[in-house]
Amino acid sequence: MQFRVEDNPLTGLSDRERLVAAKFAEGMTYREISEALFIAPTTVRTHLSAIYRKLGVGSKMALAILLADHREQDSVDIRTGGPTVEGTGPPIVAVIPFDNLSGEERWTRLADGLSADMMADLARYRDLAVVARQTMLSYKGRHDDIRSIGRELNADYLLEGTLQAAGSRLRISVQLVDARTGVDLWTARYDRLVEDLFEVQDTVTENVVNVLANCCGKFARLRTDIVRRKPPANLQAYDDYLLGVEQHNLYTRASHEEAVQLLSRAVDLDKDLARGWTVLGMAYSVGAINAFTDDPSAAIEHSILCLERALTLDAGDTHARICLAGLRAAQVDLDATAREYDLALAFAPNDADTLALLAGERTFVAGDPRAGYELARRAIRLNPHVSWYYSMLGRSTFVVGLYRECLAALTQAPPDSPATLLFLTMAHAMQGEMAQAAKFATRLANKSPDFTVEGFISAWPVINPPALVAIRDGARRAGLLGP
Repeated sequence: MQFRVEDNPLTGLSDRERLVAAKFAEGMTYREISEALFIAPTTVRTHLSAIYRKLGVGSKMALAILLADHREQDSVDIRTGGPTVEGTGPPIVAVIPFDNLSGEERWTRLADGLSADMMADLARYRDLAVVARQTMLSYKGRHDDIRSIGRELNADYLLEGTLQAAGSRLRISVQLVDARTGVDLWTARYDRLVEDLFEVQDTVTENVVNVLANCCGKFARLRTDIVRRKPPANLQAYDDYLLGVEQHNLYTRASHEEAVQLLSRAVDLDKDLARGWTVLGMAYSVGAINAFTDDPSAAIEHSILCLERALTLDAGDTHARICLAGLRAAQVDLDATAREYDLALAFAPNDADTLALLAGERTFVAGDPRAGYELARRAIRLNPHVSWYYSMLGRSTFVVGLYRECLAALTQAPPDSPATLLFLTMAHAMQGEMAQAAKFATRLANKSPDFTVEGFISAWPVINPPALVAIRDGARRAGLLGP
């Protein structure tokens, strides 16, 4: 939604008022806006009163009409209130999970995996922003108006497709659509052997980037050989990998054990499956942090070995690079760790997963925790429906002392994660809400009797002084540590 610079009605609004105006005009309720911006509903009302006064309107309808009058003009962006300059802000691409027309569950999983891999490959182009897989799963099977989906996701382009298996052959149909107009920019159909599945994935990714280069004029110097990942060599290994990712994202002890088993089998079948080694390494680390394993030290050693293997196979894997730098931080120069974080951010500045991982590392390992807080907020602005991003936001807000915002964020984090319960306990304690703190402390003890604060600190590792002070202070106030 855009405005002319001349007589722009937004120039008198603050940054927060512009955001509230945009969200209210899009039909969001007071509560939805308060949750999206982490402010109280009463604060939303206060902002709207100021917006009405400054814009000279008296109702939501009048506000929406005022904004709609300028919708087709392109000098000022409603999200910033400033002039829109060609080449600023990356185009946002959303990949809707492909429909499986075959009916067999295995092909549904592979269709989802194909879509997710395309998202991951597109996210490696620093001039693109890609909506995360967890957000897009809620759009699976939706066939309503493309422009409506685009507006909901704030996406410029949508990629959608179908997969149909028949014996040893696959038929994959794909189309790239301009989300603002609903116009098809590119369509293709592939009739290939099953073993050619990943060749099709690479072809689609490359074609999408080429089409967007023509549309946006931004990608003249891109080299696809730099960003392309080595495709899986074994379909069974890839299927085990996809099942392992599903279990890894549940953050329970039982799902962790299942994830490690599935991912280990995947890399046994395909020892060059870099993404399998990355997620297996992250799973071992998550197991140590949350006391899902009886030997956290061994789990961390396994994690480091897996992440090293992943980077040997794929030096451009920012997730492996970030996690490995954090695990090694206690043994190396922290300046070197910070440089690794900077490199990862430079390589993938619009990948929300990268931003969220960096948020935790900047907060707990090396850097300014407030920078971690801003990275978590950026990740959520790109993809607001990914639960573990809210874990990172909750942890960073706790360390910088924003306890009410911490509690709001953690209501959207994985609810059974011991780390979530720890920070809920400490945030309530820091607010003086000891009854609520005791309730969450009891849940933590019942669900994860082996989890300890010092174990969490050691496994991450939490070595950033502000984070260490904040966590130990919060744990003492909550009665989780001695005096």
